[in-house]
Amino acid sequence: MTATRTPARTTPRPHRRLLLGPRRPEDGRFRRPRTPAGPEPESQPGAGPGPGRGPWRRGPLLVAAALTLALLLLAHAWIPDAGGLGSLVETFLPWCGGFVPVLLAAAAWRRSASAALALLLPLAAWLHLFGGLLGDRSQAGGDLTLVSHNVAAANPDPAATARTMAASGADILALEELSEQAAGVYEKGLAAAYPYHAVLGTVGVWSKLPLSRTEPVDLQQDVGRLGARKPAAAKLAEARALRTTVATRQGPLTVYVAHLGSVRVTPAAGFWTESRDRNARALGAALAAERSERVVLLGDLNGTVDDGALDGITTRLTSAQDAAGAGFGFSWPRSFPVARIDHILVRGVEPTRAWLLPATASDHLPVAAEIAW
Repeated sequence: MTATRTPARTTPRPHRRLLLGPRRPEDGRFRRPRTPAGPEPESQPGAGPGPGRGPWRRGPLLVAAALTLALLLLAHAWIPDAGGLGSLVETFLPWCGGFVPVLLAAAAWRRSASAALALLLPLAAWLHLFGGLLGDRSQAGGDLTLVSHNVAAANPDPAATARTMAASGADILALEELSEQAAGVYEKGLAAAYPYHAVLGTVGVWSKLPLSRTEPVDLQQDVGRLGARKPAAAKLAEARALRTTVATRQGPLTVYVAHLGSVRVTPAAGFWTESRDRNARALGAALAAERSERVVLLGDLNGTVDDGALDGITTRLTSAQDAAGAGFGFSWPRSFPVARIDHILVRGVEPTRAWLLPATASDHLPVAAEIAW
């Protein structure tokens, strides 16, 4: 008899599920629990980009720029003149004030209170140097009117320039950069207004009052062996400065007319000022030896009164523009003046007014001043 094996009843085992979260009653499935998000960090009033950057901590580069600008204005005299760097900075030093509003706008955009506060330093430094030049410093009265003009050797219309100068009303007129071809044109055009004149080399003086003892001033234009061998007549033909005496009702007035060497920007030498600086030292020495009580210097010095290279001149004479002008009186270039390199400097007399004359065909603007005893 064969036994019949009854198959064992197998009860299906439930599948194990990883309990990942509460069961959804609608579909019986499980869902991953969400981690509750914490409260959003409260933004601080005035906070800029990035947490914790308040208005006093933002803009460190702007603060550094403001401090550098203040240092540049206050210590410009100590900038080394390697490659003419010192002269270049001092020539355009007044324009450094233009960086203040630019940096202030950047500080406002960055909402940097520290940068705005730091900008008070360059602003104070600029006002200390140039604030006194912003107003009108002229006074009433004046005994003589002086005019100086670099007429430019390449002037395309010297006759028109001569007519403008004759109509200026100057008692004493100084012209620089007279070319050999144009000198006769100026002499002819100015003869009716000025009975007295003297031309030495490339500079000349015209006067309504008598002149005497006119002589060239050696600016050390020719140096070295070639300069020593150069004939005196050739040096005189290229003279860039003269000294004369004007007979006024108040007494003799010593007048210098000078045109210092040009400056150049070159890739090799940078801001090249060697000729100008050598001329300035020679003219400074002549002024130091000058015994006259009343002295006037008219001319194109190819530098501003802020340029330390002209200290031998500017420490002995006073700028008529600084003393009695209105504003900066920038005279070059004519189309958009950025620097005052044409000057009327005095000693022993008082400037009462200084101004610019209308443009001529030259690349310089004429400068004028009135002086009183």
